[in-house]
Amino acid sequence: MYRWRVFLLKIFGAKIGKNVIIRPTVRVTYPWNLTIGDYSWIGDDVVLYTLGEIEIGANAVVSQKSYLCTGSHDYNKVDFPILAKKIVLEDECWLATDVYVAPGITIGQGTVVGARSSVFKDLPPGKVCIGNPAVVIKDRLVED
Repeated sequence: MYRWRVFLLKIFGAKIGKNVIIRPTVRVTYPWNLTIGDYSWIGDDVVLYTLGEIEIGANAVVSQKSYLCTGSHDYNKVDFPILAKKIVLEDECWLATDVYVAPGITIGQGTVVGARSSVFKDLPPGKVCIGNPAVVIKDRLVED
């Protein structure tokens, strides 16, 4: 049924590459603001809150219960208007289980974010990051 789900999201404007797996319990607010590259995987109970754009690169994994949030409110105004800022996960990123990504964040190519981390600032490419807020703890060394 993965292809059926991808097909439905594409009908509503999502741009999804080949061989993408989107688990049945993934929630997407506005599909027309979603782009996912080839061979990526979106796990169970992930929320893609696409008030703004979410761009997920190729060969990326967003593990179960993660929350990518492009929307917030302007707390400096009395009526709290909605703000939307794009989130970018570059190619070969992995967000482990239950990661929160705030509006306007870019996570660099090949970076891994550990379980239950919260990302409030951009993360550079090729790193392993954990914590709340997420910080770089080491380089990611990829073996062949």
